[in-house]
Amino acid sequence: MREPDFLKLWAGQTISQIGSTISSIGLPLLAVLVLHASPVQMGMLGGASAASVLLFGLFAGAWADRMRRRPILIAADLGRALVVGSVPLAAALHRLTMAHLYVVAAAGAVLTVLFDVTYQAYLPSLVDRESLLAGNSRLAMTESLAEVAGPGLTGLLVQWITAPMAILFDAVSFLCSAISVWMIRKPELPPTPAAEPDMAREIREGLSTSWGDPVLRALAGRAGSGAFFLGFGGSLYFLFTVRELGLSAATVGIIISLGGAGSFAGAWMAERLAARFGTARCLIGSSLLIGFAMLMVPLAHGPGLLLAAQLGDVGWPLYNINERTLRQKITPDHLLGRVNSAMQLVFQGVLPLGALAGGALAQLIGVRAAMFAGALGFLLSTAWLVGLRTVDDRVSAL
Repeated sequence: MREPDFLKLWAGQTISQIGSTISSIGLPLLAVLVLHASPVQMGMLGGASAASVLLFGLFAGAWADRMRRRPILIAADLGRALVVGSVPLAAALHRLTMAHLYVVAAAGAVLTVLFDVTYQAYLPSLVDRESLLAGNSRLAMTESLAEVAGPGLTGLLVQWITAPMAILFDAVSFLCSAISVWMIRKPELPPTPAAEPDMAREIREGLSTSWGDPVLRALAGRAGSGAFFLGFGGSLYFLFTVRELGLSAATVGIIISLGGAGSFAGAWMAERLAARFGTARCLIGSSLLIGFAMLMVPLAHGPGLLLAAQLGDVGWPLYNINERTLRQKITPDHLLGRVNSAMQLVFQGVLPLGALAGGALAQLIGVRAAMFAGALGFLLSTAWLVGLRTVDDRVSAL
């Protein structure tokens, strides 16, 4: 892909994703190392971000469909730069508090949802339909690169220049992203005018489209049920690896970082595999790959099988790239922001419920058995996708 405007968006996202990874790790480290946060305060810090996404996610989708999307992207980036940049400034003035971090986490989460929902809806206006898969693949490689490089870079920056100054890099990355989007010159079609702006009606329209279309309904069902069972592993993984297997924190960190490399490989292969096998087979196959990899974790008695389980990270970008591209192709442009936000809400809203259920089940039957149940449930969630076997014919007919 050599479309100049897409390359500008991609360059900005590459810098911004690495910066965001620094903040996602650096903000909790700052709370612990500088403000000596308690476990309750750390929970509130994570909750402030999650609650903001659940409360404002659907509104973000409606705004993305109401207005031109390029100015929204620029405004969201500039807003995030100001919000994140307030942290090192407050630290330099000795005015940094946990309350400040709660506000930063909440406001930053809202602006990030607005940006993510909008840029996924904006991409089809930058590239032609045949290039959507390639574009999503390259953006996913950027995310994987940030996943691999971000944690180590954050650790070095926190050690060299302190946690508050490390977060300044994220503020600068958002400015770089805003500039890259501002440099895009391809004209954007005006949004479809609504007869009478009505936020509630617009949100209902996005939700009804997501459930009314059989393909989108299958994707939403898979997202919700998969997220629920994925929450089992997310809440229990560290408990299992550290307490049950007796692995050190360093060993667990190495295993997870290798998964990031697998994620990059999956993003790199996504375009080729979709061209060879089609969207439906890639969605089903990658979902099964992730599920079987999850099953390997509770079967492990040492690091060897856990390393093999990280191969499942190849499946995540393969699934996400094909799912996002399919959604962009079949959803009318004037509804794409709202459909994106509905899908995001389904996944992120159900994930913590799965974490709670997984923790409760582990209390009853043990950590290993609860993780096995979660992996089995995730595998079964693939059944939502079986009806998509003819989806490639529908996309070709559009």
